[in-house]
Amino acid sequence: MQTNETAEVIEQFNRVFLDRDPAKLKDLIAPDCVMESIQPAPDGTRYVGYDACLAFWEALASNTVAHFEVEETHALGDRATIRWRFHFGDDQSLRGVNLMRVRDGRIIEALGYSKLPGQSAPLPD
Repeated sequence: MQTNETAEVIEQFNRVFLDRDPAKLKDLIAPDCVMESIQPAPDGTRYVGYDACLAFWEALASNTVAHFEVEETHALGDRATIRWRFHFGDDQSLRGVNLMRVRDGRIIEALGYSKLPGQSAPLPD
């Protein structure tokens, strides 16, 4: 997989969530896709196969209350990273990153990691 092809697939994937258009997911997911969500911490939930990944992402893209802000994407070969902020509730958000892998123009792996909302870490003395 070339970097340009990977970047194009990831751009299309991001557009699904920015435009809230889950119908565009159908041609982006490989039959053997594996996705790990950020919840529940610390290991998230693992989704295996086209149907499971599609159902999860369709529900997320259809959410009219919460939304993603893509902060940065990078692609290299068949891999990509997406740094994002997820906005939900009353001015609440969390930041995270997805580690993606693309094969033959489709997403085969998506591993999501996030910072947990909460208190600031204490500063060292």
